[in-house]
Amino acid sequence: MTLTIPGFRQQHIEVADGVALSVTVGGTGSPVVLLHGFPQTHLMWRHVAPDLAADHTVVCPDLRGYGASDKPADPDGQAYSKRTMAADVVAVARALGHERFALAGHDRGALVAIRAGLDFPDVVTHLLALDVLPTVDSWEVLQGRTAAVAFHLYLMAQPPGLPESMITASADDFFGYFLDLWVNDASAIPADVRAAYLDACRAAVPSIVADYRASATVDVDHDLADRAAGSRLRMPVGVLQQDWGPDFSSAAVSRWQAWAADLDHRFVASGHFMAEESPADVLGALRALLAR
Repeated sequence: MTLTIPGFRQQHIEVADGVALSVTVGGTGSPVVLLHGFPQTHLMWRHVAPDLAADHTVVCPDLRGYGASDKPADPDGQAYSKRTMAADVVAVARALGHERFALAGHDRGALVAIRAGLDFPDVVTHLLALDVLPTVDSWEVLQGRTAAVAFHLYLMAQPPGLPESMITASADDFFGYFLDLWVNDASAIPADVRAAYLDACRAAVPSIVADYRASATVDVDHDLADRAAGSRLRMPVGVLQQDWGPDFSSAAVSRWQAWAADLDHRFVASGHFMAEESPADVLGALRALLAR
């Protein structure tokens, strides 16, 4: 049985030639698009989306390469750039009749949201990022022994072949490791949801690796170009972050301030999967952001 967000309808929306995203939509009112992270699907929003749908149209796509969305090949290293994935999100919103929308993202989805905010400043009205730094800042902060926490970034940054083979050979152990490690309260990801995430990731190893590889290559190039040009996020920005420890947390606020003038940065007592573990905190931050 396929798990869905109760009360939401699912559809496939073409976003580019031969590429369609699986999209779950519910509610009425001003639009809010919610982007999932790794190793998840749109199901990570199952606690947040129904509440938000009381007064908003809530759009929860599976990112390209994830879940039930298409997983195109990546011959030139561009198919999974955050620029391409951000354009997907704008295309989904427009197909649903929304020229402007608020955007929230977790983890990988937050990186897509940041790129959408930079590339489409007249489209994204508000931006909430959960537990990330912008791509280039992440690489700059990771140093020495503390970088061991992000071993998967380095693995999936390698040229095509070895990462895909290694992960495919032990997919459930690999993806399950992060589901177990990054949550403070294991009950936040119940067995049926965990199984759905593992099923989805097992079927998407090449595209997930391509997504991460892009974040070590073309995504960094795009961020560096924006930094050099002085480009910043022009909309109200909210950030929720767990305590990453002194090596990371102390730098997070100043690095975010360099990208967003109108910034509300908060630390929360949660694991990485905060929309599942602390949905009230996420809803509170999102509603406060939308009121700005």
